[in-house]
Amino acid sequence: MRIDIVSLFPEFVAQVAGHGVVGRAQERGLLALHGWNPRDHAEGNYRRVDDRPFGGGPGMVMMIDPLRACLSAARAADPAPARVIYLSPQGRPLTQARVRALAAEPRLVLLCGRYEGVDERLLAAEVDEEISIGDYVLSGGELAAAVVVDAVARLQEGALNDAESAIQDSFEGDGLLDCPHYTRPVEHALGVVPPVLLSGNHAEIARWRRKQALGRTWLRRPDLLDRGALPAGDRRLLEEFLGEQGLGLGDSGLQPPASKP
Repeated sequence: MRIDIVSLFPEFVAQVAGHGVVGRAQERGLLALHGWNPRDHAEGNYRRVDDRPFGGGPGMVMMIDPLRACLSAARAADPAPARVIYLSPQGRPLTQARVRALAAEPRLVLLCGRYEGVDERLLAAEVDEEISIGDYVLSGGELAAAVVVDAVARLQEGALNDAESAIQDSFEGDGLLDCPHYTRPVEHALGVVPPVLLSGNHAEIARWRRKQALGRTWLRRPDLLDRGALPAGDRRLLEEFLGEQGLGLGDSGLQPPASKP
């Protein structure tokens, strides 16, 4: 997969994406990242890429022509069709389902805005979709682009040493949050590993993990859990989990964390 990043700081995204799973995906030839700076396509001695907004107001707006020329150069660098995405707090929320769809694309071009944003005419003419990574504002789209790169890269076949890791992630499959995980030592001052995980009984371990995933989702992200549509088996597991917490299905999710001594 090829991802082109159009940014005033393309090296920033490349540096962030050069480690861990994304770095390994690049080493294995599963992912190619290319940076493009619109300033290289600006005219004049100052290579200007922004100007004051019409109508007044603070800040600057990125201009059409440098961005358009930069996008054109990025598209022409590879014959594969490219989906152009503008990283914006006004965009469609990034979800794991959207990440899976993007990971199946042959090419992505990620456009990173700066200042007050990008001239709307450029967005209407050149951008296929806008994506947001959350309801907050960053100084630019570079961090959001790095998030998209990481999320998409880890779904490339062969990027993870164990493909099961992606399948068991939060939001995958049925959309539940992941269950808790433990490793050595078994006993610690902070607590012990749940005995079921040491039992070797794979059916019981799977049941425990499912129950924990249901309960954790209900407590932390009840918006992801349609309790009325739960299969009978999942409903029993959730009721069991809530009973262990001293709660019931009639209680709301998003419970406050237990107070610490």
